[in-house]
Amino acid sequence: MRYFKVMTLLFATAFFMVACSSQSPEEEMYEHMEAAVSLEESFREQQEPLKELEEQEEEIYNQIIEMNSDEISEIQELSSEAASIVEKRQERIDNEKDSIDQAKEEFDNVKPLVEELESNETKEAAEELIETMDQRYEAYQELYDSYQVSLGLDSDLYEMMQDEDLKKEDLQTKVNEINESYNEVIENNEVFNEFTNEYNENKKDFYDASELEVNYEESE
Repeated sequence: MRYFKVMTLLFATAFFMVACSSQSPEEEMYEHMEAAVSLEESFREQQEPLKELEEQEEEIYNQIIEMNSDEISEIQELSSEAASIVEKRQERIDNEKDSIDQAKEEFDNVKPLVEELESNETKEAAEELIETMDQRYEAYQELYDSYQVSLGLDSDLYEMMQDEDLKKEDLQTKVNEINESYNEVIENNEVFNEFTNEYNENKKDFYDASELEVNYEESE
């Protein structure tokens, strides 16, 4: 059986300022950071549809491997259907990446403001926050790249299934390759989630050090 591919990604936490009477550097940073969270909304919106597509594809794959070699026309039809799902997954993952890229670009607007912070405690909290966000973004890039590899292997698999002379050992070799690729995806997914948790905690620390009156709600 092939590796089941559904990922669970964690999201940045949204904070809400209670009062904002002026535009201090801390408040400007708050605005950029929470705008970045809003820009990740499309990233959030891709998760459930992507999960559903992965489950649909897995179901089709399981149907295929239960078939006999003399059912080639049915195998070809189902593998074509699965290949179309891979294309839809590609669209979703590209939308996800575009959202993350936009959010990171917005977040980077906080970097020039750090030098304007008067408190050393606040400045240190800001620098730690920025470092974690950069690590989170790099972790996502690695996750995206590994997922791209896996999508390519999935496409190769369904193309192979169109071949009437496909050998069982060749199919198994490809499936093993796919399994290994998704193990890497899951590992990268875990790293991204770790940095997301750390980023959310560091943002709380920054807001506490800045003495900004903010409320927050945990992402689901």
